[in-house]
Amino acid sequence: MKREDVLMEALPYIQKFYGKTIVIKLGGHAMVDQNILETVIRDAVLLRYVGMKVVLVHGGGPEITAKMQAMGKEPKFVGGLRITDAETLEIAQMVLVGKINDGIVSLIANCGTRAVGISGNDGNLLIARKMEPQRVKVGEVMQEVDLGQVGEIEEVDPEVLHCLLAQNYIPVVAPIAIDRQGRSLNINADTAAAEIAIALRAFKLVNLTDVDGVMDADRTMVYHRLGLSEAEAMIGAGIIAGGMIPKLEGCMKAVRNGVTSAHVVNGNKEHNLLLELFTDEGVGTMLVP
Repeated sequence: MKREDVLMEALPYIQKFYGKTIVIKLGGHAMVDQNILETVIRDAVLLRYVGMKVVLVHGGGPEITAKMQAMGKEPKFVGGLRITDAETLEIAQMVLVGKINDGIVSLIANCGTRAVGISGNDGNLLIARKMEPQRVKVGEVMQEVDLGQVGEIEEVDPEVLHCLLAQNYIPVVAPIAIDRQGRSLNINADTAAAEIAIALRAFKLVNLTDVDGVMDADRTMVYHRLGLSEAEAMIGAGIIAGGMIPKLEGCMKAVRNGVTSAHVVNGNKEHNLLLELFTDEGVGTMLVP
């Protein structure tokens, strides 16, 4: 395809998305590979310059683990879930808010636009409660496990995001929440992005991850478009499993609650974010009502 054809294919989408809000969850390998992250940030800034209101939500699990090990604290997982004691939470805040969040804001500034880094604590953006003990399989035995200072979101107050977006900033949100007693809690970034998208009445939620999208049981084909009922059936049949479940469940909740569409996209491939949004075929999975 000629370059001018690519631009003309993008035009109707740019017109349709102008002035709309998009929430992008940054995750996967992009969080530990600076070159990939820089490419994704440039794409997000381009969205801002063509008229979209962009909110970034990021994770950082691998970096938290690496920092804990560097500080001589061995991360503890039970059934694949991280146990977050007080010291682990302090390290998570240091990494998420002090390093990753600040680094993303700096990259956005290098691209010529303005960003503000916040966590869910700021402006009571994310109010959460401590998560109940989770039933997980340890070996062949089901156990109830207390994950420590890990939270479930109860309420989202998007006022601070509206203020930043109105002044043409890109908000960058770290997945730390606050409970009603003023205590910090670690929360799942996929869930945070979905809840923020709902609260903002966003037009789109995009979850950038390490796989090409939602795939069939043989992992040979990507579903480029899924309805809610199809996605639910695939989870029920075990076709969708592991770490894809919370990503897709967040997308499904967003679409059920007014977000026009949600996308699962491989963020490791250059400009996939733009290709998903501005081409007819897309490159990932789009979930629609």
